[in-house]
Amino acid sequence: MTVENRETGAQKPLNVVACIDGSKAALAVCDYSAWASRRMGDPLMLLHVLDDEKYPARTDMSGNIGLGSREQLLEDLVQLDQERSKLALKHGHLLLDEAEKRVRAAGVDNPGKRQRHDELASSLVEIEPESRLFVLGLHGESSPATGGHVGSQLETVIRSVHRPVFLVPDEYSEPRSAMLAFDGSSTAFRSIELLAGTPVFKGMPVHLVMIGSDKEEHRAQLNKAEKALAAQGMEVHLAIREGDVEQTLHAYQEEHDIDVLIMGAYGHSRIRRFLVGSTTTRMLETARKPLVILR
Repeated sequence: MTVENRETGAQKPLNVVACIDGSKAALAVCDYSAWASRRMGDPLMLLHVLDDEKYPARTDMSGNIGLGSREQLLEDLVQLDQERSKLALKHGHLLLDEAEKRVRAAGVDNPGKRQRHDELASSLVEIEPESRLFVLGLHGESSPATGGHVGSQLETVIRSVHRPVFLVPDEYSEPRSAMLAFDGSSTAFRSIELLAGTPVFKGMPVHLVMIGSDKEEHRAQLNKAEKALAAQGMEVHLAIREGDVEQTLHAYQEEHDIDVLIMGAYGHSRIRRFLVGSTTTRMLETARKPLVILR
């Protein structure tokens, strides 16, 4: 997939974007991004975002202290804020430099580096036209060290962007199998087309799992999807399971030792309601392996 360079008219490949921060997951983000970049044949962009809430670009404190009072203290506070922003900027550059060394060691040539001063979701929306895949840690910089809680901005990102989002745990393990939560809708079949058109999961078993009753209509939908993937030389396994979406998908994944769970926002199905509802947070919190959210 490419995007046109407005200046030259030439076609530029879209980027795999690794979202780097100071969290424990940052190393795994580098490793999974490098893996995806190599598999897809797309360039890798390392992105660090200075959140406006944590590191404001400019602070107006004129209303915080009574007019004409404690002027020196006001100046000191402004100076302190400026120094804090400079340190955050320098820290971000160091993170990007270390990330570059890591992905180069993993076989990625000439990774790009970019730093933005904005909210993460807004930054990703801004660069979406030049991006193919976003890679983020399940546990962000502001997540508690005890684990369990997903990155605070993660759900906002998932709802804001329209490119696939690759959510990874704190430790890297090379993916060797994948499963797609499938519901037979037209959007689900577009996800099948996307999978068939990308080299990321080729050469590994892919399981298509439908949550619902085992009936002829569902079997026919799965068989149609299987043919589309098998035509691209993919090894496909089909399954229908009844039960709670979150628990059933996790159970199937554990039963078959599947490395990556792929999900999409599908029409008005149970999985669609699941994705946009409160269960999203529980699913992300209980995930121990990577997830791909297709939009």
